[in-house]
Amino acid sequence: MEANGNISEASFTSVTALVQKCKENIPEQYILPPIQRPNLSLIDHVSSSLPLIDLSMMNHPTHRSQLINDIHAACKNLGFFQVINHGIPTSIVEGSLDAAEEFFNMPSDEKICFASANVHDPVRYGTSMNHGLDKVFYWRDFIKHYANPLSEWIHLWPSNPPIYKEKMGSYAKAAHILQKQLMELVLESLGLNMNYLHDDIEHGSQVIAVNCYPSCPEPDLALGMPPHTDYGTMTILNQNQQGLEIMDHDKKWHSVPYVEGALIVQLGDQLEVMSNGRYKSTPHRAILNMQKKRISIASLHSMQLDKKVGPAPELVDEQHPVAYKEGSFGGFLDFISVKSLSEGKYIDTLKNP
Repeated sequence: MEANGNISEASFTSVTALVQKCKENIPEQYILPPIQRPNLSLIDHVSSSLPLIDLSMMNHPTHRSQLINDIHAACKNLGFFQVINHGIPTSIVEGSLDAAEEFFNMPSDEKICFASANVHDPVRYGTSMNHGLDKVFYWRDFIKHYANPLSEWIHLWPSNPPIYKEKMGSYAKAAHILQKQLMELVLESLGLNMNYLHDDIEHGSQVIAVNCYPSCPEPDLALGMPPHTDYGTMTILNQNQQGLEIMDHDKKWHSVPYVEGALIVQLGDQLEVMSNGRYKSTPHRAILNMQKKRISIASLHSMQLDKKVGPAPELVDEQHPVAYKEGSFGGFLDFISVKSLSEGKYIDTLKNP
């Protein structure tokens, strides 16, 4: 690794490249301690009870109140739901997945120029979570890039494959619009004005995290991503097949079904803070498949880098005193640049005793 945070090809092995060499066994550094390994029997028990919400009635006043009630129940019980009829054309959703697939299929020497261990870089290609800090590696390659406003960042994105900027850019713009609509619904479900922090949400940070989880010869020993919550307000996830698990309030894992045309919505830590704990962020992880490669595209939304967010004053009273200190996306990045996920969560540093 070089001093400026860039990664040399000699010090970086992508999982995509590793798969060619490891046909039967995974390297030791990817094997989790027994207690952290996934229970793959869950795959056979995909939960059909996880909330699936139809957004087609979003702009119909007579049906909106029921939609708000459904979102309130999903956010309070799980911090998670899937949405259908979300308004993003199928061609844009599928186009982004095609662009991702083509990027990860490129030769290593065409991707390595984006490799970096600096979590503040606006475009960053990497593997695992933070492979400079991780004690156990995770079976994942990724590229992350800032996306809002798109005109400010897209020139930094990969130019190869040739379709990448157009296809991923179209999806990023559509996901940003959907996120604004969903935030209005979630804020209303909390009893807040739908325009609460409107400008901060409009001009907030959007990071597109494009993940590749190659097929794994020993999926019962490893994970694509460890259990974690996302820091921002909300994550919208597009995926080409099943592989996400979420944890409920009873610490039980649920395998999220793949629903054609649906997008996954997960609440992040920033929304937990803003709601003063009424809603919780969603713990989730990525499991692996012996036969299939999984692609997912997470559109991670938060307030601007230095914007400090605390509980909404309307959600603080005698029964609900201030439960969190203010925090920012920049503070989160500083935290994860020196700590691995196994060493604690940023939101825990914000909780009042």
